Amino acid sequence: MKYEIKTTKSQELVDITNIVREAVRKNDVNDGIVTVFIPHTTAGVTINENADPDVVTDMLSALNKAFPVENGYLHVEGNSHAHIKASLMGSSCNVIVENGELLLGTWQGIYFCEFDGPRSRKIYIEILRD
Repeated sequence: MKYEIKTTKSQELVDITNIVREAVRKNDVNDGIVTVFIPHTTAGVTINENADPDVVTDMLSALNKAFPVENGYLHVEGNSHAHIKASLMGSSCNVIVENGELLLGTWQGIYFCEFDGPRSRKIYIEILRD
């Protein structure tokens, strides 16, 4: 299943947990594994706390300290920082589905990680049934 997301900032983490939940619900999956794949080299996906928005702010801040936008990179497009951050986050994640629910921890959510926006992006969701 392909989904589209429009990011609004140059760098942001967008909670897509409900998009993934809806895909599971629409496909009437009781038990299995859901894979979220991001087909972009300057965006990624991660699972982290979604209860306190300061966590997302802190994550972006730390990534920008470690890999600042301007740092003498050689890549001509000027977005090497985004490629590095996307590689660190990864392009996919898997979540167990049990009794029709994502088996996430109490505070966990699934985040689309934009590092070179704003853009129109794709999210692929594949579900393997048990």
